[in-house]
Amino acid sequence: MGKRPAFDEIMGMSGEAPPRPALAALGRWLDQTPDDELRRRQEAAETTFRQLGITFAVYGDSDTRERIIPFDIVPRVFLADEWARLSEGLVQRVEAINAFLDDIYGERRILAEGVLPPDLILGNPQFRPEIAGMRPPHGIWAHICGIDLVRTGPDEFFVLEDNARTPSGVSYMLENREAMVRLCPELFREYRVEPVDSYPDRLLATMKSVAPPGVRGGSAGPVCVVLTPGHYNSAYYEHSFLADSMGIELVEAADLVVDDDYVWMRTIAGRVRVDVIYRRVDDDYLDPLVFRADSMLGVPGLIAAYAAGNVAIINAPGNGIADDKAIYSYMPEIVRFYSGGEAKLPNVETWRCREPQALRYVLDHLDELVVKLVDGSGGYGMLVGPTASRAEIDAFRAALIAEPHRYIAQPTLALSTVPTLADSGLSPRHVDFRPFVLTGSNGVQVVPGGLTRVALKQGSLVVNSSQGGGTKDSFVLMAEPAGQSQTQTMGGMTQRQGGGA
Repeated sequence: MGKRPAFDEIMGMSGEAPPRPALAALGRWLDQTPDDELRRRQEAAETTFRQLGITFAVYGDSDTRERIIPFDIVPRVFLADEWARLSEGLVQRVEAINAFLDDIYGERRILAEGVLPPDLILGNPQFRPEIAGMRPPHGIWAHICGIDLVRTGPDEFFVLEDNARTPSGVSYMLENREAMVRLCPELFREYRVEPVDSYPDRLLATMKSVAPPGVRGGSAGPVCVVLTPGHYNSAYYEHSFLADSMGIELVEAADLVVDDDYVWMRTIAGRVRVDVIYRRVDDDYLDPLVFRADSMLGVPGLIAAYAAGNVAIINAPGNGIADDKAIYSYMPEIVRFYSGGEAKLPNVETWRCREPQALRYVLDHLDELVVKLVDGSGGYGMLVGPTASRAEIDAFRAALIAEPHRYIAQPTLALSTVPTLADSGLSPRHVDFRPFVLTGSNGVQVVPGGLTRVALKQGSLVVNSSQGGGTKDSFVLMAEPAGQSQTQTMGGMTQRQGGGA
């Protein structure tokens, strides 16, 4: 980690008492609530999660048992003015991502004008030439985005990566909040916290808003479904949870059939036409007639129905290229190209190892940097130089020399910390943050909350659940003065109508 001490989001730069003035009540709560009581509440939440089946699996792990993501009882808090600034930056960034995807699968102006090297797009495994020239209903590609942020100081936020393919974690955001309201009601009497429980309704409204033109309205439609790979998928609980929360069907490939370029759902009462599919199946497996022919998880003919404009797919096929970390490194230029302004949320400084000068720098500073696969996720394929062994560094050096285009590198940031209940009591642990952004024909909406991931190992910067990380609830404080009782009800979205930043 860098030489500068980490900023503690409750205690401030010093990391010592007293807490930041706006969070004094939270500091008192931590002082006055014994560790044993905090642990009892935390264990009660985790027991509920187990009973509900809020579990995940780690692919390739010899231990195949489903497990919960550890939950920490101490919330992470955003002040209203902090959240307002973040929301503006998130809306701008997601609008740019949508414009970028629309462009590279269409006119490709950004390539023609030399902003991006063409081989970075056209030679990218995540670019899907099969759908070039297609356009999703209403021209929206990234309906659900999870933008991973890190914080290094009071007013220092950076985007760590973009998730525009099938971002996960929203079910943990909702269940964490429900647990906190039940187990720590005194915090919601002390603070006016923006509610997040309207997310399923907002997601369903977003889905309906992008139904193909001409779809019948009223109580009969549009018909929306969630497409899951099945119960063996690591995020199956979330698929089931969201379908149930929205009151729509959870389907697998065998439940759908394409006939004459329309998608139909098999039901005991007969076939029902499907208008919008929230797919949690990766592109490779989505349609065996177009992508992987051996896929048993996809729907034959689905892309033909999509190309004909008869079904909306959320998120659109081909979005994976926006998740690529080499593309991420160009996001300041991408935002500038499509918005005409500077990015309101900066990137972390990034070296593209495909460039010889950057590669030389990275090879000379491997013990100081974080190195990542451009298409990696879940904390895999990553080197954290300051904590890596000599053997790990040597292995990455060889990999970089052999395939430099597959890697980017970033400085090892002093990520912010939040007090976390460790075995020895409250102790600072590093965190990142994934807010969720919805985009439909009804506008761009930022959920006033999100998924805070916490590195539970002391000193660790790796927050991924597959690497032993946990989660916290994320409070966004209301800007309005207190004057009414705090309840967790409907509403609570930051919204920009018409897609304006």
